Formats: sequence, C-alpha cells, structure tokens
Amino acid sequence: MTESQAGKGLVLVVEDERPIADLVRLYLSRDGFGVHVEHDGAAGLAAARRLRPVVCVLDIALPGMEGTEICRRLRADGDWTPVIFLTARDDEVDRILGLELGGDDYVTKPFSPRELVARVKGLLRRAAGPPDSPVRTLGPVTLDPARRQVTVDGSRLALTPTEFDLLGHLLGRPGRVFTREELLASVWGYASHAGTRTVDVHVAQVRAKLGDAAHLIRTVRGVGYTADA
Repeated sequence: MTESQAGKGLVLVVEDERPIADLVRLYLSRDGFGVHVEHDGAAGLAAARRLRPVVCVLDIALPGMEGTEICRRLRADGDWTPVIFLTARDDEVDRILGLELGGDDYVTKPFSPRELVARVKGLLRRAAGPPDSPVRTLGPVTLDPARRQVTVDGSRLALTPTEFDLLGHLLGRPGRVFTREELLASVWGYASHAGTRTVDVHVAQVRAKLGDAAHLIRTVRGVGYTADA
C-alpha cells in the first residue's frame, strides 16, 4: 500500500507486524514523506526495485526473506539506497550482519517513531551533503562531496551513504584522531550510548572497499581512528 505524499520522497517500510508498520507510516506521513508498506520480504524486495524509494526501512525478521537478504540483493544490484534496519534489542549478531551487508543504520525495538523519522531525515540530509564542500584527497583517494563520489587511482568506489560520510569525515581532517563516540555523534548523529560497534563495522567495510589504500584509515589503539598518509 502506498500513500502518495508530496515533498520529501517515498520511504519503503517492510515490516510484518502491522501495528508497527501502521505507526511508522503515520509518523513518516505526518513529516511529509510518501510511504509504501509491505509485510513480507519478497514483496519488499520487489517494491524496492520497482519504486526506487529514497530510504528503505527493513525489519530483519520477515517472512519469506529476511531484511538482511533484501539489503544484500539490492547492494548486489548496485542499488545504494540508504537502508535502516529494525531489530529486536538482543539481536546484536543480526544488527552487525545487517551493517556488514551494506545497511546504513538500525533502530532497536521497541523504538520511538519520532526517533525513526529523525534517523530517516538524518540519512537524507547527509546524503545531500553541503554543495560547496571542497574535494578531499589523501594519497590515491579522492572524495568529491558535491558529486558524492570516491575514487582510488581514478577508479570509482561504490559506497553506502554512511560509508561515504564516514570516509568524508575522516578525510576532512587528515591526521586528526577521532574517537568512536565523536564519529557516532558527527556521522550518525547518535549519543554515545548507541554503541560504538557500529563504527568499527563501517570502518572495516570502508577499508575493504579501499583495497590497497586501506592503510590510509588507521586504528589508534584505545582511542579511535584517523586518516593519515
């Protein structure tokens, strides 16, 4: 079911618990988003491919196909639409797996629908980026904030929106060591209680995609991370 709403774009919500889906749809619609809801994984994947939403909100435990598998298939298709996972509070393994498969963020149940809307808006705001930000270069890596592109030795990398923002934040101040808490606050907009494992997973993903340039992102033991040639 799709609610046509002018303004901020269409959000796909795939959630099999109908009261939760209805609540999420209500709050997103109130904030000016169009909303399309599906209740099982296969229908959710088909809707993501057909509708091209601005953000996908995916429950992990879905009938037919889990939310993590929807994300994996979208990324395999070269679709980097931002993905927010809905997870049970004790499903840390699923949360980490979701991030490793290309998810950008997660919200644990029970959650505040206002927080979820804020996360959606934050993802879209970061993806838009400041139009006048300068191009950042470190070694063979070049990051263009205005075009949302990263290249290594001229070859373009496929990054999720959050991976891009994380790398951009590190490249913005080469040599500066950022704590995990600072990165959570600056890139995700989280308070420190949200869990620093999210940062570690995304750093690992960025390094994997940088290939031979992975050494530019350095771990400072007991502190955090820095980008340094």
